[in-house]
Amino acid sequence: MNLFFEESGDFKAGAVLSQQGEAYQVEMQSGKRTKVKAKDVLLQFTSPAPAELLADARQVAEEIELDFLWEVAGQEEFAFADLGTEYFGRAPRPAEAAGLLLRLHNSPIYFYKKGKGRYKAAPEASLKAALAGVEKKRQQALIQAQYVAELKEHRLPEALRPMALQLLFKPDKNGIEYKALESACNELQTTPQNLLLAVGAIASPHQLHLSRFLFDQFPKGVGFPIVAIPPTPKLPVAGVQAFSIDDVTTTEIDDAFSVVRLADGNVRVGIHIAAPALGIQRGDAIDNMAKQRMSTVYMPGDKITMLPDALVESFTLAEGKTCPAVSLYATLNPEDWSVISTETKAEAVPIANNLRHNDLDELVTEENLASNAGDYPRKEEIALLWQWALVLEKGRMAKREGFGLKPEQNNRVDFNFYVEDDVVSIVRRKRGAPLDKIVAELMIFANSSWGKLMHEHGVPGIYRAQGGGSGGWAAKMQVRMVTHAAPHQGLGVDQYAWSTSPLRRYTDLVNQWQILSCVEHGVTAPLVATFKPRDADLFAIVSGFDAAYSAYGDFQSNMERYWCLRWLKQHEARQVEAVVLKDEVLRLVEIPLIVRLPGMQQLARGTHVKLDLLRWNEVDLTVEARLLEVTSATETLDEPTEEELREELEAAQEEAIAEDGQEPISADESDETNISAAEGEDAGTDAIVAAPAE
Repeated sequence: MNLFFEESGDFKAGAVLSQQGEAYQVEMQSGKRTKVKAKDVLLQFTSPAPAELLADARQVAEEIELDFLWEVAGQEEFAFADLGTEYFGRAPRPAEAAGLLLRLHNSPIYFYKKGKGRYKAAPEASLKAALAGVEKKRQQALIQAQYVAELKEHRLPEALRPMALQLLFKPDKNGIEYKALESACNELQTTPQNLLLAVGAIASPHQLHLSRFLFDQFPKGVGFPIVAIPPTPKLPVAGVQAFSIDDVTTTEIDDAFSVVRLADGNVRVGIHIAAPALGIQRGDAIDNMAKQRMSTVYMPGDKITMLPDALVESFTLAEGKTCPAVSLYATLNPEDWSVISTETKAEAVPIANNLRHNDLDELVTEENLASNAGDYPRKEEIALLWQWALVLEKGRMAKREGFGLKPEQNNRVDFNFYVEDDVVSIVRRKRGAPLDKIVAELMIFANSSWGKLMHEHGVPGIYRAQGGGSGGWAAKMQVRMVTHAAPHQGLGVDQYAWSTSPLRRYTDLVNQWQILSCVEHGVTAPLVATFKPRDADLFAIVSGFDAAYSAYGDFQSNMERYWCLRWLKQHEARQVEAVVLKDEVLRLVEIPLIVRLPGMQQLARGTHVKLDLLRWNEVDLTVEARLLEVTSATETLDEPTEEELREELEAAQEEAIAEDGQEPISADESDETNISAAEGEDAGTDAIVAAPAE
């Protein structure tokens, strides 16, 4: 006797060797023996042989017409053997009964299983819906196959064109478009990014990196809605002729300076900061836009402004205009450049000059300042500011050392990126040049002085603090944002509140509101300030700014790395000089490109080497290189920058920061960080990466 039975969801047939009660010992065609319970037996038969029955049953199942079988079945539950009599018009043969069962079992859309060998026909409405779903999937499979074929031929299906970015950055993995892209990538052994670039869905690697950032941070686009630009307020006009010092690419001119010799022999220096807080009100449409962005986003060759262009144009300190400004006046004794008094005013400041680094850097040198050589605009004023800047720096360094920190190093090199028509120029600038130092020292002085002003009036603000934390040395020296005055030990100041870039940073705009409250209301300022003590919104702004600023900084670093790779391609660079930063991490000498060489021999920090660049990838921003030779002895380098530290292990990063207590610099803080590796004010060099000098 033979049995046709169900085992583990599959149908099998075998010859009975023995029976014990409700169980059979069955031998399969392969010779394997198995125990079959009586409840799992569906048919008993003597012929044909088990293997022949299974083969015949499969053929019968393929020949059974499903729609007719469904009509014959009716709507009542049935046993498969009973339906066989109805369908075949007679008692079915063993192979026919087994084939019918296979057909029923493998047609779950038509027949619902109700038990061993028992089924029920699907209701007509359910069957139609299920068949429609099957047809839809079939059509989708055909479309998906067509997409795959086109992608493999490096042609972009039109349906994928508008959703290319979503497929890369936030795909619906159940959609046929993503499945087609994934399938094509698997067959071509490539990545979605590379394939979409190859088919033209994304114009270039540059567009890929920019699009990824915009997709995450600006999903609604970078444009501003149409809003009314507040009128320029009427203010008393200052009796000065101010001038700014910025990079040639700067359009958001936040700061300017003036110098006046007083009748008593003293000197009054004015630090004039653009005053959008006089036009923007907390909670209005423009404030909400600025708060969503938190900062201007910088990248080589471009930027995404925090404020609408029309508002920036109204408040930027442009040459030839009289502009609203918050001015900090410091009266100085020129004998020792000590500060006699300070005063803060809201006023309209005439801007006589917008000076540019590109025009003046070669003229305004320490040597020329010492010998009074050269001819350039605002020469006398710059010479006076230079003398004060040196005194300010000396005072900060003394205070910094009083906090127990080492003196700052000034041997870094900055790199300016300029991009025009997809061609990048990367220009080295030695940190600590006179113009850089003047801007940096006066910005630090202003931020510290206005932080003190808010503190003395009991008005909260947004401060940058360093030192005094808990934990290890690195944790103690980590720079953090707080809403109360606290020392910034790295800078060597008792308090430091970002206030000098209100056109570019939301924290500065907030602090400018607070400063104006102190100026206008004096001791009653805490009662009427834009943000009153313990205002929960102030804490939310700090948190939101930190998150946005970090994301923007990461994006800028990635774009700078991309343009470094473009520079390599432009110059067909293969054998290049590099300097060891730490262990396997190096930086090229000519550009701020970080390269890792796993397994490289142990070399001291500052060692110069020659590298052979094997290949680089502008999509994943990787570089492969090999060490050719060690070219020089070790030189002393300053602490690594943030960009360099990102390439190192987390532990190494903490160790490097702790070594002299300095905060890694952010690329758009370049002007103040020209003299301080801890903090800074971007006063115009929109796309600078700081890196150690050789």
